[in-house]
Amino acid sequence: MKVLVCGGAGYIGSHTCVALIEQGHEVVIYDNLCHGSISAVDHIRQLSGASVRFVEGDIRDRESLEAVLATGFDAVMHFAALKIMSESCRFPLLYFDNNVAGTITLLQAMQSTGVQRLVFSSSAAVYGDPDVVPINEDAPLRACNPYSHSKLVMEQLIEEVCDARPSFSATILRYFNPAGAHPSGLMGEDPCGVPTNLMPYVAQVAAGLQERLHVFGGDYPTRDGTGVRDYIHVMDLADAHAKALELLRRGGCHVLNLGTGRGYSVLEVVEAFEHVSGCRVPYEIVDRRPGDVAEVWADPSRAEHALGWRAQHDLVRMCADAWRWQSMHPHGYQSAQVIELRQVVPSTGLR
Repeated sequence: MKVLVCGGAGYIGSHTCVALIEQGHEVVIYDNLCHGSISAVDHIRQLSGASVRFVEGDIRDRESLEAVLATGFDAVMHFAALKIMSESCRFPLLYFDNNVAGTITLLQAMQSTGVQRLVFSSSAAVYGDPDVVPINEDAPLRACNPYSHSKLVMEQLIEEVCDARPSFSATILRYFNPAGAHPSGLMGEDPCGVPTNLMPYVAQVAAGLQERLHVFGGDYPTRDGTGVRDYIHVMDLADAHAKALELLRRGGCHVLNLGTGRGYSVLEVVEAFEHVSGCRVPYEIVDRRPGDVAEVWADPSRAEHALGWRAQHDLVRMCADAWRWQSMHPHGYQSAQVIELRQVVPSTGLR
């Protein structure tokens, strides 16, 4: 298929582009570079050997989207969302503007250009504090912050479009905790400032870029008192997206969890990373963060049945690939430059 990857210069989007090209698909990347990097696009080209087209544009810019989509596409992958929970609490209007309004604009542009297939990057955050673990797709949905609420609204919009237009098909993928990097070390997670995700935070402490890891809460009812999460390798996520394209041929709307089915505590991740890197990761137990829950991990059986997919990489491999990326890119794609969050003005262009 020919696929427009919105947000394809970001962490998960860039790894997915490589997987798509390896499986014979043609990829065009559409990204406003708010959190993505043009260097990631260069590495996609290097790893795939393909002359990937890149369009700089904002998902809220319907004219730009329609101009690109009008060149002919079989499907769209939608990664173009802001994603930091704590940040969403400070900038709720920005999150709803980019995530929800942007998704409406994308769906309108797809409708006007006749593109009928969509793979959407959602989040296990829509489950909130679960009643039981592992979590399956029928669990109650309890978005508890602007980020997760925006993801839930985005899901509902897509489902409503599928209901209203039988010709439209979508696959909604609810990730648990993406981690790791491309095994080459050329692509990985490049957070702005102090990381909010555990794995890059641990990697920066191991590399000496951060003094110590703050562990938010040591008194949860878990095996060592720290929070337990389902960490999934970004390359496993990328593979699931490629398989999701085939599921779109069946029509309808499909909602699938992407996880390993196993949870690891914060201290277990620290221990594994120390073992792989040979570096000490000093940490300090601090107060819990509002909204954090004790244990979250997936029941991924529906994805295995629907996609023929199962996560292949374990925690040690995630740590090893994350450490290789960190060692090769100690300051991320942009050397020592730290890019602050900005409210991006819709723009267009071709690179």
